[in-house]
Amino acid sequence: MEKGGSRGGDGAAAKRYCRAMARKKRILTATMADGWVKTIGPTNAPFTHFWRIVAVLENGRTEVFWGHAASLKEATGKQAATRDAARQRGWQRYDFEVVELVEG
Repeated sequence: MEKGGSRGGDGAAAKRYCRAMARKKRILTATMADGWVKTIGPTNAPFTHFWRIVAVLENGRTEVFWGHAASLKEATGKQAATRDAARQRGWQRYDFEVVELVEG
């Protein structure tokens, strides 16, 4: 009989599989003030907040940018970059929103 028997090797793959299975996958939901809902997941990433930018372009069209962050500080930190983007891209105006992600 081969060393390792019926396990099929040194067991490293089995250990990785068990660790991966131990992590709980979550479904996260963000509900914005206007009722728009974004669902993220399944994920085991440590996201806590969702941010959204609704930009009105020079030609009157609207573009939406969004993302998620691991903290409120990280999410609100996007505001400075948004001000720079608005100036560089010539946006007429923009709305920047941050909401807490809810597990469920």
